[in-house]
This record gives sequence, C-alpha cells and structure tokens, in this order.
Amino acid sequence: MRVGILAFAAGVWLLQQMPALPHTGWMVAGATVATSAWLISWRRAPHGVPTCVLGGVVAFVLGVAWAAGVAQWWLADRLDRQWEGRDIVLTGVVASLPQPFERGVRFTFDVESAAPAEATVPRRVSLAWYNGRTTDDFAAAASVRAGERWQFTTRLRRPHGLINPHGFDYEAWLLERGVGATGYVSARGAPVRLAEFVARPAYMIERVRERVRAGFRESLPDHAYAGVLIALAIGDQRAIAPDQWRIFTRTGVNHLMSISGLHVTMLSGLAFMLANALWRRSARLTLALPAVKAAAVAGLLTALAYALLAGFAVPAQRTVFMLAVVAAALWSGYAAGATRVLCWALLVVTVIDPWAVLAPGFWLSFGAVAIIMLISCGRLQSPHWLMTWGRVQWAVTLALVPLLLAMFQQVSVISPVANALAIPVVSLVVVPLALAGLLPPLDALLHLSQWVMHGCLIVLEGLSTLPAAAWAQHAPPPWTVIAALAGVVWMLLPWGFPARWLGITAFLPMFMIVPVPPVDGTARITVLDVGQGLAVAVQTRHHALLFDTGPAFGPTADSGNRVIVPYLRAAGIRRLDALIVSHDDADHTGGALSVLQAVPVTNMLSSLPDLDPLILIAAREQHCQAGQQWTWDGVRFDMLHPEAASYSGPRIKNNDRGCVLKITTAGGSALIPADIERRSEQALLETMPEALRAEVLIVPHHGSKTSSTAEFVQAVAPRAVIFPVGYRNRFKHPHPEVVARYQEIGSALYRTDEGGAISFALQEGKWLAVSRYRDRYVRYWHAPRDGVTTDERATNFW
Repeated sequence: MRVGILAFAAGVWLLQQMPALPHTGWMVAGATVATSAWLISWRRAPHGVPTCVLGGVVAFVLGVAWAAGVAQWWLADRLDRQWEGRDIVLTGVVASLPQPFERGVRFTFDVESAAPAEATVPRRVSLAWYNGRTTDDFAAAASVRAGERWQFTTRLRRPHGLINPHGFDYEAWLLERGVGATGYVSARGAPVRLAEFVARPAYMIERVRERVRAGFRESLPDHAYAGVLIALAIGDQRAIAPDQWRIFTRTGVNHLMSISGLHVTMLSGLAFMLANALWRRSARLTLALPAVKAAAVAGLLTALAYALLAGFAVPAQRTVFMLAVVAAALWSGYAAGATRVLCWALLVVTVIDPWAVLAPGFWLSFGAVAIIMLISCGRLQSPHWLMTWGRVQWAVTLALVPLLLAMFQQVSVISPVANALAIPVVSLVVVPLALAGLLPPLDALLHLSQWVMHGCLIVLEGLSTLPAAAWAQHAPPPWTVIAALAGVVWMLLPWGFPARWLGITAFLPMFMIVPVPPVDGTARITVLDVGQGLAVAVQTRHHALLFDTGPAFGPTADSGNRVIVPYLRAAGIRRLDALIVSHDDADHTGGALSVLQAVPVTNMLSSLPDLDPLILIAAREQHCQAGQQWTWDGVRFDMLHPEAASYSGPRIKNNDRGCVLKITTAGGSALIPADIERRSEQALLETMPEALRAEVLIVPHHGSKTSSTAEFVQAVAPRAVIFPVGYRNRFKHPHPEVVARYQEIGSALYRTDEGGAISFALQEGKWLAVSRYRDRYVRYWHAPRDGVTTDERATNFW
C-alpha cells in the first residue's frame, strides 16, 4: 500500500510539470490497460514482485488521471476572455479574511449571480476594493467583512502573473485556490451590502478568524509584535512586519511563524493529555468508552479546530491527517506504523489538493517528518531525551539544506541554535498563551505572550546580525539536489553502517557546479517581467549591472524582493558592479531599496534628485550623463543621455532626464533608453544619430505614443524590440501606432506580458537568439497570450 501511495503522489507531481493536460481518452485507456494487467497478475500471484510493480504503475496512472481531472474541472471555471475589462455586476459573498493594504482591501469573493446574464463568470474571484477620494469611500472599503453578501460593479481579468526564472508562479497559486479571475470594484456603480452574514460553515470560520485578528489588534494596538501573534494564531502571515521577516529568515525560524505541524501537534497532545486525565476520573465514562479513545477524539478535534482557524495550510493539513490516522488506529486497535501514517497523510493531501506538490511547504513539512522517522523509528536503544532532541535538530537541519537551496537559494547557518531556542519558546509558551488570551477573562495572557515573544526576538535579532548567519548561492542543478538528499540518507543511517561520512561528499556538486558565465566579449541580457515597469539585468564574464528596479507592489512587496533579488541569487550574481536608476518614476525605482539591502552594490548611477533617499543610502553614487564610458570583459558601456546641463534645467521632465545606456560587443549592441520622450529622442538624433543604431532595442517609455518617433525608430533600426509592459495595463501600452512603426521596418516584437522574462546574448559570430521564459517554463495552467505555439522556443537573427 505504501508503494502505491508514493506512486500515486508521483503521478500527481508529474501532471503538475506537464505543458498541457493529457487527452481524456488516452488517460482512460492507460488506466484501463494498467488496471487490467494488475488484476490478471494479482489473480496469479497476489504477492509477487510483478504484481507489486504493476500495482505501482496503476497507482501512478491513477495519480496522473486524478490530478488531470481536477485540473480540467478548475480550468473550465475561468473568466472568458471576451469579458475582460468590462463592467460586470456581481452578487456574492466575501469568502476570505479581508486583507487591508496601502490603497484599500483585497478579498476572495464567491459569485452567486452576475449581470448581464450572458456573462460567463467563475464561481470564485479575487477582488481589490481601492480607497476612493472621499472619507466615506475609504470607510466603505474598510468596512467589508468575511461572510457578508454584497453587490459590486466590477472589472475582471483572467489569471495572470509575472513569469521569471526562479520566480513565484501566481497563476498556479490562483488555480490551487480555485480563483478563476482577478479584478477590482469599479467606481461606476455603488456597492450594496445585501446581508450582514451568510450562515455557511466556511464563512463562519472566516468570520471567527476575522474577529480573532480584530481582538489582537484591539488588545495590542501599538505593539510591534501583534502581527507575529496574529500569524501564530490564525496563520495571517501578512501581519508580520518586513524587518521581522528578515530576522526570521536569516535565523531559519520562519517556519515557526506559520501554523506549522509542530504547533498543531503540540496543542493536540495537550488536549489528549487533559482529556485522558479527566476521563479516567469517571468510572462510568471509562466503562462506556476507554479513556484513550476519548482522548484521541479530543486531540483530533483540537488539531482540526486550530488548523481551520489557521486557514488549513499544507503543514497543518498534513498534521491533521496524520493525527486522524493515529486516532483511527487507536479506535480500531490496529497498530499503524509511522511510515504508514505518513503515507496515508500524503495520500489525503494529494487527493484533496493536487497542487500541494508545487508548494515549498509540502516538501519541507513531509521531508522533515520523514527524516525524523528515519532517525527515530526502529532503533534498538532509546537515548536520553536531550540527546534525541539534539539529533533531531541536526538531522532536520542537514536534510533541509538541499531543499532550501533548490527552492530559495539560501539557508540559515545558525538555524540549529536559533531553533533550539525558538521552538520550545514559541510552541510551548507563546502559542498557548496567545490562544488562551483570546478568552475575555484571560486577555492578560496575551500581553504575557507578546512579552515572551519580544524577548525571543531580541535574541534572534542578535543572531541574525552575525556576518555568516545565512548562506546564499546560485540555484543548484536538480541532479545535484537529488545526490545531496541521497547523501543525507546515507549519513543518517544507524550506527554500524560503514563509511557514513562519505555522505557529505554527495553535497559537493551542489556547491561546486556553478552557472557558466558569459565568455569574454559577450553580454547576457535579461529584461525581467516586473509588470508595468522596467528591470534589466546585464552580465559579462566577471561583472554584473542592473538597469532600473521595477515597480513596488505594496508596502512590503516590490520588484526587488519578489523578482530581481531571487533572479540574481539563482543566477549566481552575488554583487552588482553597477546599479543604474534611470529616473525618478515609481515603476523604475520601486524595487531599488530591496536590491540595495540584499545585494552589495559597488556603484550607483542615476538622475534622481540630490536628496532622494536612495542616493543617501548608496555606497557610491553619481549622476549619469552623456559621455560616461567603461569596458568590462571586452564589453563596452556608453551613457548617451542626459547632458550634464539638464540637471540645472527645472522644466525638464523626469522622463526626459532619464539615463540612456548602450551596450556594445563585437557581436552587436543593445540600447536601453528608459522612458525618454520625443524631446530627448530628437536631442539624440541631433547630437549622435550614428550611436543610436542597435540590434536590440528595449522600447522607450513602454511603447507610449509620446516616444518612438518615426525618425528615432529609423535611426536605431533594431532587429528585435522588447516592450516591457504589464498585462492589460491602464496606460494601454504599447500604443498600436508605435507597434506599427517597428513592424514597418521588419523588427521582431517581444512583450514581457506575453513572454515573461526576455533574454538574449550579444556575442561575436553567433546567432542573436531572443528567448522568452514563458516558452521555456510551460505549464498547462498558463494560457497562451499571443497565439504563438510553445514549440517556438526562441527567434534567431544574424
């Protein structure tokens, strides 16, 4: 059975890697043939090796078929493309905990009806309600609560996310949650609250979570640790401040800041012990039902209640299902082995949520439990509990290193020490006190909880400031991760196995095999997909440059920490020799602070005002101006704009003072003109028309009608042009007239909203190959954007 469950989970995982869903007929035929072969083999030899192998094949095929069927069901419930950007009146219920942000509130909305009636709207959408211009508008947006029935005039769009190497797949995240469209509440119609509460179990849970969050904020209105306690109580990790997240990440205790399996198990165990002790005090109750069975029910119900309060995330799901298997074994008198319990939990998780295999928490939680079982179960001796605790900490830390480097390209070096402190303090003190403090007579315990958390965070902050607190590196190749995991298993085998120390050698490829840098005289350039903004990473053999940093998405999220820093780290770029911030616009500067905090920057060039905060924190900064020139590894960089005199011209727009960079190699050149408009284009045409010619052009001002004049387009004469634009952006970039100008001269057109990150290399004697990441990272939930087939991996030019 365990082999079959593992095979089923492998089939679910494989389906999530497919570029397209398999045809239903082929799936039915494959399942039928495999099942028939297994039945024939089972009748001849029920316990033979061929029967077990065929059973695993059947389970594998069933896993693929199950995940494909669920995916097909959810994909059918997406917004029809013809209804994007049109006013639709939706009536439904606020289905999730509303999340306030800087400009309004965001929530999930269960749609009950739509007008006009012919509009094909999914059952669940994600809506943002932005603050209006008046105080009443602000109060209305802030008043929405979980479980309320509303009528909104909305504008929706199909699920779309940024697609970058080693980036977060927002479209997969929406699919897993059954969200078939995103959008916002339009100001064209007045929102109407139709019911204060809709009495359904899911909405009741969300209303309770909302009340718990409000209770924490009322009891701790100004305390810096209220967000941490909210996250520990209801799983709302957005409540934690960014600086606190950095501390938790560097010390490796960030797993404790979510509702982890450890917290659920601890509360369940506490409920089990209390119920068992109290039940035994009554002879009548004990005769009616054994105390251990009653305690098992109490523990399971406690775990389920806490997991539901936390939003039922994957770690909490895994723990509840494991406890359910243990409780069922206690009730039936059947002794379930540890691995059997883990496998049944795996089966339930993958059946209920086939997309759970895409979540880092799935691999980290199941991996940690599997390692604990490996070193704890089936041993002849039971060492002292302190030795066992230390061995578990060592084993889990070592085992998770390959997974953490593969998923996040960083791991905390001091996590064993930090976790040795944080796990007992958070799990045994902070969480119980915080939950007990929810009861009105015991609200003083809430203050005690935050006081303990404050002391714990002081120690963690001190640990996080150590120079070697965290190790960050490139993304290791998949095979090196598998080799390292095999090495972990070998190292953690019981005493007596020979040469266990050789397992450490399996780690070496993961650290030693690094990404191949460009050769001398070559520039590797990537226009990252940051939505409506610009961020360009340039790499030569020994140097790296970043041109602009994209927009900010909110108070705690921006292009820097969500896109640029993960990309640089995964590509093996540990420092930036130059950061160019072209001009003072939010869609070009939004991620700069996050980049400066995460990556060492040798020099910064910009056209920002002298007192801009970014200039004040940069190590070395100077204004970019025409005539600046440097050479790295045989690649020449020329700053063509702005003129030095422009900084004293008060009437010059920020766009027209933007930095214009040209990158030249023996194999061609690329021009990055930021957001310059007609005035600057004309100035360049008058002063240096021959310097504008380039094989690749990152289109000025995202393809706005105010840029890309016919004369400028003719002077550059690019063979490939890249439009850095956001999906269905409100500016409607690129303008059709601008697109037509580039088409008239025969340029190949690329858009980041359609292709994701766009990469190309300038090198002598080679094709100019422009590659779209959305064509390399293809998954069935990624709807085609422009009718180009996924077989067209790159376009080549001389």
